[in-house]
Amino acid sequence: SIPAFARVARGSTLVAKQQDYVLAARALGTPDGGIMWRHILPNVTPPLVVQTTLRLATAILTASGLSFLGLGPQPPTPEWGAMLSTGRNFITSSPQLATIPGLAILLVAVGFNLLGDGLRDALDPRLKR
Repeated sequence: SIPAFARVARGSTLVAKQQDYVLAARALGTPDGGIMWRHILPNVTPPLVVQTTLRLATAILTASGLSFLGLGPQPPTPEWGAMLSTGRNFITSSPQLATIPGLAILLVAVGFNLLGDGLRDALDPRLKR
């Protein structure tokens, strides 16, 4: 959701704004735009990238859930949730119709979560020692 991204951006900006190198740049007379592009924006971007990857998994699960309930795109649009819903009717005769879309949803959601965790570990300066 937009407020979560705004909260992350604001928090990162407030922290970066108080760093010594930003205060030194301001004391040297660097324009606000230069400080923003050179010092603050590079410190705000990594948390937003991590937030985006973690939210992608939620978006995929939400879209699949709505499509499973019949509230998503209508056929013939391919949608994992709709495939899962259709495959549910044939679970005894053709179990792959339900398990393959379910596994795809699971693997993609877990993959985006692992990507977000990895990016957080790589980009968060507080976790580096």
